[in-house]
Amino acid sequence: MPDFYTPREMLEKLVGFPTVSDVSNLDLINFVQDYLAGHGVRSQLVYDETGEKANLYAVVGPNVEGGVVLSGHTDVVPVVGQAWESDPFSVTEKDGRLYGRGTCDMKGFDALALALVPDMLKAGLKRPVQIALSYDEEVGCIGAPYMISDMVATLPRASAVIVGEPSMMQVVSGHKGAIGFITKVRGFEVHSSLMHTGVSAVMVAARLVDWLRQRFEENMKATPNAVDMMFEPAFTTLHVGVIKGGSATNITALDCEFSCDIRCPASQDPMDWYNRYMAFVAKVEAEMQAIQPCAKITVTPRDVNPALKPEENGAAEALARRITGDNGTHVVSYGTEAGQFQRVGYSTVVCGPGNIAQAHQPNEFISIEQFEAGEAFLRRLIETLKE
Repeated sequence: MPDFYTPREMLEKLVGFPTVSDVSNLDLINFVQDYLAGHGVRSQLVYDETGEKANLYAVVGPNVEGGVVLSGHTDVVPVVGQAWESDPFSVTEKDGRLYGRGTCDMKGFDALALALVPDMLKAGLKRPVQIALSYDEEVGCIGAPYMISDMVATLPRASAVIVGEPSMMQVVSGHKGAIGFITKVRGFEVHSSLMHTGVSAVMVAARLVDWLRQRFEENMKATPNAVDMMFEPAFTTLHVGVIKGGSATNITALDCEFSCDIRCPASQDPMDWYNRYMAFVAKVEAEMQAIQPCAKITVTPRDVNPALKPEENGAAEALARRITGDNGTHVVSYGTEAGQFQRVGYSTVVCGPGNIAQAHQPNEFISIEQFEAGEAFLRRLIETLKE
């Protein structure tokens, strides 16, 4: 017998899986696969290299072109160290809000899409809904590209992709692109009284960080173009989030490493900034090796997430505007898998329930009003796909 869930019940099920990005998401994925199979919907899993995480995609309705992809992620950010007033992995209702990790970002949208599968099947869709659920979005949209590649190879092409990240149901046509990377500096240890004969990994790393800081300040002072003006902030940001290194005050540091992300408006390419950084790295490394040939700098890209660029006469934007009635122009500074879909030819927008300000916060919530607005949106989408 198939299982049926209200949207609220499905949300409770999904939030109950503690799919923090550093652990497996397979319990949630297996639940979704079994649920869909109970309704006669076959799903495909795309695993990561460890086999401990998987993307899932499925076709609800006829296996023809012209459908709509509903894309969401299954992972959530950690709750460790946050002051929660309720169990983060159960849904708690209070004052018109549904509290729990992922209720807003973005199991709320996932739950709505899944709970309405029986309604999609009963509707007699002429064009399908393609449900796409990815892993490791929160650590750089790592899983989605493998899923998207598989979908391109095996499914009839959808006419539109709607990424359900929280946008207060506004139609978002653009977001920033980003690249994240880790820089590791290997120096040469000597007593600090003889530091001219050694190489301090900490001080070299400080030069690299300062280069990033200088570029950030230059960007803040520059006059943005018309496309960049839509974003807040309207310039490329370069940010170092974590740094560690050294062993003692009187020893030149052997090792230092730091993490950085660069976020660009849609008119710029994160890789261009990365290449500029790498040119400076090469210059600094040559200076280090002139002192000690064994010194080196290693830079490892962690993730590259392309921007979502506003489309001219885009099918996804037209569809979402038709359903929501939203005619405003909206872009956001956070990243999603939308740019990854768009890069391989899908018309794509971001449109989902909830406020991004709640994402990653202690006591994360989605308002019941927004949850219901998301449900109404998907029900109108179902009606549209019957035409």
